[in-house]
Amino acid sequence: MPDLARAEAALGYRFKEKMLLRLCFTHASVSGEESNERLEFLGDAVLELYVTEKLYRDSSAREGQLTELRKRYVSREALEGAERRLGLLPYLRYAGGEDALRGKTASNLYEAAVGAIYLDGGYGAAADFLSRTLFETDTRNYKSLLQEYVQERSHMTPVYDTCAEEGGFV
Repeated sequence: MPDLARAEAALGYRFKEKMLLRLCFTHASVSGEESNERLEFLGDAVLELYVTEKLYRDSSAREGQLTELRKRYVSREALEGAERRLGLLPYLRYAGGEDALRGKTASNLYEAAVGAIYLDGGYGAAADFLSRTLFETDTRNYKSLLQEYVQERSHMTPVYDTCAEEGGFV
């Protein structure tokens, strides 16, 4: 069983309700126990509100630009990065092999932590956690940007060839 005291330290937040901490670190694959999925759902909403309010207050950008900026904070890549910096996955209770911890598991765990902190300490505690742990991530799709650039200038759609797939496409 993962050490929840260390998980709490990794979060940098001390829970009043330890049951929320335990629930936060319980994956749906653990049978017979409530999982963190509902916390994840709540955390997603708190995260969205926090980032939206932050951008509204800190930026003079227009609505469409604000939406694009928000993606840089709430994207899967941004949330996985936040989880990775905190090192939360080792504390997750799950059934199965390492493959169960791939994909969306890291971003889901981060959202569950936001939800648990929100329920335990309120919006202020969740906002403090997010301000310490969530950072803007470049989510631009460079292939689409290149395609738009080429189409604007030549009115043609580029043709792509894959030469190799070593750690990414070449």
